[in-house]
Amino acid sequence: MLLLHHKLTEVAFRRLKKKVFVQLMAVLVMVLFIIRLIFPSVSRLGDEERVPMDSEVPESAALATTPDSLQMPALATLPPQPVLRQNPRDHLHSEFPAIPELDFGFKHRIYSVSSYRDCFPDVQDVHYPAARANGVRPVANRREAEARKRELLYVGNNPYYSIDPSMRSSIPYLIPRASQLLQHIGRRFLDSLAVKRIPLHTIIVTSVLRTEEDVARLRRINGNASEQSCHRFGTTFDISYNRYHTVSPPGETERRAVRNDSLKFVLSEVLRDARAEGRCYIKYEVKQGCFHITVR
Repeated sequence: MLLLHHKLTEVAFRRLKKKVFVQLMAVLVMVLFIIRLIFPSVSRLGDEERVPMDSEVPESAALATTPDSLQMPALATLPPQPVLRQNPRDHLHSEFPAIPELDFGFKHRIYSVSSYRDCFPDVQDVHYPAARANGVRPVANRREAEARKRELLYVGNNPYYSIDPSMRSSIPYLIPRASQLLQHIGRRFLDSLAVKRIPLHTIIVTSVLRTEEDVARLRRINGNASEQSCHRFGTTFDISYNRYHTVSPPGETERRAVRNDSLKFVLSEVLRDARAEGRCYIKYEVKQGCFHITVR
C-alpha cells in the first residue's frame, strides 16, 4: 500500500515539473517577443560582422562597395606601353620621354667612388678562373663563332649600350649571363643619369669575344696582350670610361654639354654596386682607358 502511494506521488511530481517547465518557456517567449516589439534594432545585432560568401554578393554590388583606392583602373586609362622602333635608341625616349627635365623633389648628387684602383682591384688571377669555369670553349675563328649561336648571344644591337664601331679585335658575342650583366649595367647607368638630371648617354663597349685568331693577331700588334685572354670564353667585356654615346631625341640638334668625368663618376657608382652584389669581377685599366669586366 505504501509502495503504491509512493509511485503515485512520484508520477504526480513529474507531471507537475513538466507543466512548470512548459509554463516558464511560454513566459520566456512572451518576454522576448515584447522586447523585440519595443526594441526592433535588437534583431539586427551581428549583421555588420557577417561576411557574405562570394556567391551571395553580385559582382556589381561588390564593385560598388569597394573603396576607390582599391578599384582597378579601366583598361582605357592605362598608359600606353613603349614600342621598340626601328632605331633601338628611339626606344629610350619613348620609354623615358623627358627624364632630364623631371623634377624629383631633390637633387641626386654624384658621389663616384673613393678610389678606382681600390674599388676595382680584380686582377687576371681572379678573372681567368671565373671566365674558364663559366664560359664556352675558346672559339677558333669568326666562322666558328657564327656556327655556335646556341652557346653565344649576339650583343651588337641594344638600346642600353653602344658597341664601338672601330672595334676590330673582337666580335659582339657573349654567353647569356654576360649579356644579361652588360644590359643590366647599361640600363642602370641610364637610370642613374635620369635621377641625377644628366642628359642621357649610353656606355660604349670596346671589346667583347675574341677568337683564337683575334688573340694571335692582337699579340703581334701589342706585345702586352695576354695569350690567356678572358675574352676567349665569352664571359668578359670592356667598357670605356673616357667615351660615351650621346642619346638625342628625334629632331633635337643641341644637347647640354656633359663632362666625361661626370659620366665616369656615375658609371663607377653603377659598377661598384654590381661588383658588391657579387655579379662580376672588375679591373680598372689605366692604359686601355676601360673597365675590364668578367661575369661571375
